[in-house]
Amino acid sequence: MPRIALVLPTGSYRGPDFVAAADELGVDLLVATDGTFGMTSGRISGVVTVDCGSPADAAAALVGAAESLPVDAVLGVDDGGVMVAAIAARALGLPHNPVEAVAATRDKAGMRSLLAAAGVPQPRYLVAGDEEQAVAAAEELGFPVVLKPVSLSASRGVIRADDATTTRTAVSWIESILAEAGSDWPILVEEYLPGDEVAVEALATPSGLEILAIFDKPDPLEGPFFEETIYLTPSRHAPETVAAVGEIVAAAVAALGLVHGPAHAEVRITPQGPKVVEVAARSIGGLCGRSLRFGMLHQSLEVLLLRAALGLPRRGMGREPAASGVMMLPIPADGILRAVRGRHAVAEVPLVTSLEITIPIGRRVRPLPEGDRYLGFVFASGDDPADVEAALREAHGLLEFVIE
Repeated sequence: MPRIALVLPTGSYRGPDFVAAADELGVDLLVATDGTFGMTSGRISGVVTVDCGSPADAAAALVGAAESLPVDAVLGVDDGGVMVAAIAARALGLPHNPVEAVAATRDKAGMRSLLAAAGVPQPRYLVAGDEEQAVAAAEELGFPVVLKPVSLSASRGVIRADDATTTRTAVSWIESILAEAGSDWPILVEEYLPGDEVAVEALATPSGLEILAIFDKPDPLEGPFFEETIYLTPSRHAPETVAAVGEIVAAAVAALGLVHGPAHAEVRITPQGPKVVEVAARSIGGLCGRSLRFGMLHQSLEVLLLRAALGLPRRGMGREPAASGVMMLPIPADGILRAVRGRHAVAEVPLVTSLEITIPIGRRVRPLPEGDRYLGFVFASGDDPADVEAALREAHGLLEFVIE
């Protein structure tokens, strides 16, 4: 029976979906996690506690566990798990991304440097080591600019600045976010790119990039913060634009050196053409993967990823033809979540397939730029992306979040 080592950081939403996929495929799991793993399944062979913040040590612990529970593949879940997975798979002699390539996706400055060397279209950028350098970089690039930490994810600490004063304000804000996260300078200063943004879900392989889905983001992401809300697929952009997006992401993945496993990218469609905003060596975050189904059996993204990790055939596992979408429910205020009202009304909205509230009642919630979680996710599917979008917006309008 094949066994996969799954590196699952504590903050990940994805554990239950991967366990369900393992049950469906008849694949055993060796789970490496940096927290308490409360799920039970006959497919879980063992659980090893690791510190994903120390990838080399975590990988060594996983390799040690694999001596008694041999594995056929290693898969990192979310940003916190990808470095551990790459190092462990290399040590075990299993298919993997080059560790240096994965490291570049975890360092926005390193990623920009590799993309620039390969001539991949992206925003102009400069790296700043302190506030004065950040202001000088912003003035050199020309306002507006986007400032972001080089190591954080989920749009945390990403702020638009329109002049020198707002640049200094953004720097101060980012410094406090970095201190809370246990991180520090440098930060990245980038030109602001106008235009629609799309997300690309793909699989990197030695022979090239396999596009799984391209999501439109119909809500404009103009700042000052960049909170994502709705993802819709298939894209409603012109076929030539969709093709150009796929080509630029393939070029970016090749420039970074990713050759194995999931890749997720964000692309701006500017007046000058698509430009790469971000590339990650992981699949789509949160519960957004639930908006995707593949093949005649409507299998989950996690099933597809486990099959890819094991090198199993994926013929006939293209994305289902129906339109689908997800809305990441934004956090409207900082405080304690006391109640969520309107759930039953949401269940009556045509095309809505499910609602998941992922923050427990009584827990503190924080909006961007400090926060790194969403209140939950609404899913919908139908024949037309416009109808799916309308259903998601109607569902959101029916929900009331009581935050104290």
